Amino acid sequence: MLETERLVLRPWREDDLAPFAEMNADPEVMEHFPATLSRGESDAMVGRITAGLEEHGFGLWAVEVRESGLFAGFTGLVWQRFEAHFTPAVEVGWRLAREAWGHGYATEAATAALDHGFGTAGLAEVVSMTVPANVRSQAVMRRLGMTRDPRDDFEHPSPPAGSPLRPHVLYRLSAAAWRARRGS
Repeated sequence: MLETERLVLRPWREDDLAPFAEMNADPEVMEHFPATLSRGESDAMVGRITAGLEEHGFGLWAVEVRESGLFAGFTGLVWQRFEAHFTPAVEVGWRLAREAWGHGYATEAATAALDHGFGTAGLAEVVSMTVPANVRSQAVMRRLGMTRDPRDDFEHPSPPAGSPLRPHVLYRLSAAAWRARRGS
């Protein structure tokens, strides 16, 4: 479990399944993904996330707002092993319910995840990626100190050829840059 001033990043619980499924069924939340998820698909995703947390000691934690107990979504670190010039790599990622947008939670939670990744997990580099149209997530990446070299942008292999979701921008952050930024 990781804690910030306003958030708790924690293992998943049974009572997270319904709000997570609601979030994954929201077309606005899923705007930059191939499709919304059914309840079964959403529940299966939590199963994969939980297995990843157990296997690696890091993963996508459930994010809870400390003051209200609200399930806000997920944030964390996940291995990406699809075929690309930069993989295998650990990605910092997030997905938040609409009611959690605009509060700085993604940046706050991702900062805690990166502290864990570069500290406890000993990672040398973390990446983040999204489609070019996802300007909100790119703003979070920049606030985290991540940088983009357009020569690193790539075609994600999962969406079909010609899909507007196939082109991706890639941001990177080294452990050394993170430590310099955090003053440690």
